[in-house]
Amino acid sequence: MPAEDAATTRLVRREIVRRRIDDTMLQVNSMHGVVYIRGEVRSLRGENCDLEAEMNIIHRILRSRPGIRDVIIEVNYRR
Repeated sequence: MPAEDAATTRLVRREIVRRRIDDTMLQVNSMHGVVYIRGEVRSLRGENCDLEAEMNIIHRILRSRPGIRDVIIEVNYRR
């Protein structure tokens, strides 16, 4: 994995953990400026949040970052 892709993946992980979601079932990859987020998303224990809204916020934040050309999110929402 090129250094830029590894740095982008770390940046994505940092953005995800800032939200109120459990990311343990998510797979995050980046390749040539395209970020892929796949897997299952659920709320943190004891938290009640709109998972789709949280993922939309993550999408919007990542798209505004330099070096990220696109964000592909393919997740299942588990309530």
